[in-house]
Amino acid sequence: MSMTAVKTVFDEAAKTYDRARRQLIPCFDDFYGTALELIPHQRQENFRVLDLGAGTGLLSYLVAKKFTKARITMVDISQEMLGKARERFAGMEDRLKFVVGDYADGLAGEFDVVVSALSIHHLTDTQKIKLFESIFNALPEGGTFINADQVLGPTPEIEQAYQETWLRQVRERGVSDADLDSALERMQADRMAPLDSQLNWLQEAGFSSPHCWYQHHRFAVFSGQKGNRKQHL
Repeated sequence: MSMTAVKTVFDEAAKTYDRARRQLIPCFDDFYGTALELIPHQRQENFRVLDLGAGTGLLSYLVAKKFTKARITMVDISQEMLGKARERFAGMEDRLKFVVGDYADGLAGEFDVVVSALSIHHLTDTQKIKLFESIFNALPEGGTFINADQVLGPTPEIEQAYQETWLRQVRERGVSDADLDSALERMQADRMAPLDSQLNWLQEAGFSSPHCWYQHHRFAVFSGQKGNRKQHL
């Protein structure tokens, strides 16, 4: 599926995308919570954050609530998704920037922290490798990249187990048929890569100590640092 097709899918999903988020991400609290904990800054620090594939702004909102002086740039290919993000951030616009665009084409500016949630898995492997290089170049010494995403099982058997486990868990959480069908349709745009491959690509891009800090079946949170700044959980 082309990125234009991905944009169309998420434009159409924007109105209902958040409705079943907790049901569709069985490990929701740990998944997003780990990503927040990996940001190596104090709550009152003034630092620059770039959110790639920000969608309706959920991850950025969690960052903004925890780090009250962080300046956040949200990039997404879907204008409809960012429209929902603007609604979420009503009254907080003074430290936010919304950018409609395809981050796979390159990044502009320098940021202390780059984050992403459930977005980069839409890129091809070649695009992921190029993006990791772009992120590295957009970070200053000591900067951090944190990716909370879906990963491909390292073998067909494990990938099948990931999918079957996810379907069982979301059904146990009472997801509606309509929301599950919408999620399965969006998943046709997925181009997931194994976790180990992505950690290797981060290292090849120049990141020090790339590491996975949390994994629940296909949901993983991993990071890399530019330089040797110590990461704290």
